[in-house]
Amino acid sequence: MVSAECHMHQCHRLLLSARICLFIWGDDHQSLRRLYIDECGPPWPVQCGESAKCVNTEGSYVCVCLPGYESQSGAMWFQHESENTCESVLKCISEKSPCHNSTSCENTHRSYMCFCLPGFAPKAGFRDGQTNTICEEVSFPAWAPPPGIQSESLSHFFDKIQNLSRNFSSFKAWDTMQTLIQDVDQLLGLSGDLETLPSSEQLSVASHLLGGLEDVLRGLSRVLNYGKFTCSSPEGTELTLTVADAGTGNVTLTQNRTQMLMNWDAVQGPGRLAVGFVSTPGMGKLMRGTSLVLDPEGQSFLHGTRRVRLLEVPPDLLSDVITAFLSIKDTQNLSSPVTFTFKHVNMSMSPLEPPTPPSSPFLHLETLRPRRKELCVFWERGQNGSGHWDTRGCRTVGITGSSTTCQCSHLSSFAVLMAHYHVEVQEEDFVLDVITYVGLGLSLLCLLLAALTFLLCKAIQNTSTSIHLQLSLCLFLAHLLFLTAIDRTEIRVLCAIIAGALHYLYLAAFTWMLLEGLNLFLMARNLMVVNYSGVNRAMKKFMFPVGYGVPAVIVGVSAASRPHLYGTPDRCWLNPEKGFSWGFLGPVCFIFSVNLTSFLLTLGILRKKLSSLNSDVSTFQNTRMLTFKATAQLFILGCTWCLGVLQVGPAAKLLAYLFTIVNTLQGVFIFLVYCLLSQQVREQYGKWLRELQKNRSDSERYTLSSRAVSHAEESQSEQRMCLQSQ
Repeated sequence: MVSAECHMHQCHRLLLSARICLFIWGDDHQSLRRLYIDECGPPWPVQCGESAKCVNTEGSYVCVCLPGYESQSGAMWFQHESENTCESVLKCISEKSPCHNSTSCENTHRSYMCFCLPGFAPKAGFRDGQTNTICEEVSFPAWAPPPGIQSESLSHFFDKIQNLSRNFSSFKAWDTMQTLIQDVDQLLGLSGDLETLPSSEQLSVASHLLGGLEDVLRGLSRVLNYGKFTCSSPEGTELTLTVADAGTGNVTLTQNRTQMLMNWDAVQGPGRLAVGFVSTPGMGKLMRGTSLVLDPEGQSFLHGTRRVRLLEVPPDLLSDVITAFLSIKDTQNLSSPVTFTFKHVNMSMSPLEPPTPPSSPFLHLETLRPRRKELCVFWERGQNGSGHWDTRGCRTVGITGSSTTCQCSHLSSFAVLMAHYHVEVQEEDFVLDVITYVGLGLSLLCLLLAALTFLLCKAIQNTSTSIHLQLSLCLFLAHLLFLTAIDRTEIRVLCAIIAGALHYLYLAAFTWMLLEGLNLFLMARNLMVVNYSGVNRAMKKFMFPVGYGVPAVIVGVSAASRPHLYGTPDRCWLNPEKGFSWGFLGPVCFIFSVNLTSFLLTLGILRKKLSSLNSDVSTFQNTRMLTFKATAQLFILGCTWCLGVLQVGPAAKLLAYLFTIVNTLQGVFIFLVYCLLSQQVREQYGKWLRELQKNRSDSERYTLSSRAVSHAEESQSEQRMCLQSQ
């Protein structure tokens, strides 16, 4: 361009800076004029670099980015190609798209996002709407029938699934999902042969349907467009889902009897996601009697001021079974819980059972009281294709008369159960504790003295004494283990071993009580008959196999069938779940019933014998003593253990005191009846006492004589020393 005139030295300075200055004469040939050449043009054009252009300025030039490009350094202009940082602000219109060929590119401010093409979904490990998104074409997920199940209706259902898979098109994913819901509804709604299957196979079918339905719905929802979708069927099966960009806020899905509320914050990262759930009311009939596993928080809790422990019994299904899903697979540890509100649909529940009596000895006022509790659960698939209800990760946050609100930290198949429980209530009583420890302490001392008597007193050793000895030993070991180890619950395996040992020792003690009762009956019967030796030989032959073998069989069967029920969180004893404590209560009830019967028969025999006596005073006195001993046998034979079974109702506390006093002193009764009231034993005690006194006198005389001899020797030694010194 042409500027004002310049002088020669000015032009020289411009030449040094790579500018060209031309001099031309004006029309009057008198004025010298200067002309600037375009500095961005030839003959030496400025190189600004890619995506930039040169702009001429007054006395200089600058380089600026082309339209649609911006300098990454933030500078508005530059003068050298090395300073060029121009990049496209519309990256998706560049010659080479930055996105994978399975995605479409969308521009954002100074960046871009890649979204899956229609019919495609993000591959594993990728998210839609990222700069590195890679997608894959979606196909119908594989879903095969459960192995080993013979069902015509189930086979027909999976034939339909195979047809859906063969004819699947990702552009008709929602139509396929609607057809699938209709097929599931027909399978569960119609009365087919599924209900005739064994219960174990019904559970396998239910578990397989829940898992497969979740996988298929998750896979097909990946290719749905944005929006809300709802599908319902005549028998109540209903699907609701929404597809949106994950962000902030909540998403709420509502059906006839269920509502789902999820915060998008539960899902990490942006991108398009589908979230939904399907209700399957007909699934409940296949899941009757399903077992329930409680998490540690559900196994024990505080009920008022009393400590209680929940014991599992078969629950009732209180709501529809739903399956919640996301279009991504990792839904096991959500950052925020998902809320479900279930309306109750099954109000016909099993009746409460009556209170169950105590299951273990000397545990005061312990009763099993029936309770009900609503629990939020999810379906945990097992390794064998079956499964069970579980409470891990779910909690109940609200209960009304007709609905239950749950929160879960993962997605799966959910429902609300009305769980029936026996609540084991044990109230602390200091007086009963003192009676227990004092009574068992006295019994241990008396049982030890009795056992030593039966072993060392030769004059009384016979079949009856052998039975007394075994009973004393079993009770001694059982009481000793009870006092020292009943609360050792720190080590689970050790506690189970202690519980098994207590189970065996107390059963063995009761078995010997049974043999005591039979032996007492036979002794009384011997007063009326002559031939008794054969029965006596049979008793000697079979008492040890029966006394120790029968308890071993009972404990062995219990341990083999349910070893995990030995030991509870509170004590090392039998767990009352599933009636396991009847492995002790059953034999005990049988034994004290038999002993009570034999005791009454014995009293009848003795009464008849007493009425036939005339003037034989000696025989009368012996029979009277036998009658007294038979009455005392009421305590020894364990008949008073029935007081433990009766510890229910208003009189429970009184019966608990009677039970504790009488049965903790059982060892005292044994020592009193079989030792102190036995003439032969008293004579033996007298003999031992006299021998002890004689030995003590001999020892004292020996000690005195030894001292006298020693004193005499010392005197003689002193005299000799004195003589020698003189």
